Amino acid sequence: MKILVLNGPNLNLLGAREESNYGSLTLNEIESVIRSEFPEDTFEFFQSNHEGELVDQIQNADKGYEGLMINPGGYAHTSVVIRDALELSKIPKVEVHLSNLSEREDFRHKTITAPKTNGYVSGFKELSYLAGVYLLKKLYDKLSS
Repeated sequence: MKILVLNGPNLNLLGAREESNYGSLTLNEIESVIRSEFPEDTFEFFQSNHEGELVDQIQNADKGYEGLMINPGGYAHTSVVIRDALELSKIPKVEVHLSNLSEREDFRHKTITAPKTNGYVSGFKELSYLAGVYLLKKLYDKLSS
């Protein structure tokens, strides 16, 4: 399976952010863990602090990928344009968050982007990404059969 993994703002700072929320791994280390856990799949990773760049990636994902996993970071709570782009995408989509959103500040309890994905995983640090890939693969298999 060919999967696009999108990461939003400040995720380039993993490893330097609050370990209790985000774990100790850098984004590059998370990418390595994903590749080693799912060697039969092809991944493209993209991180941006810019909303429009993430929208561009989502809009083009249907053309070259069979699944999309996104950690929109703080945009999960604020970005109508990312939500709209996700809604238009026809491939299986999973939103992931490293931290447990329900344990965080009140404004983080609601994600406006997740309802336009097939579902979301939150609170398992880097394991959220592994669960997200697993779920994407299962969704793809179910939809392809």
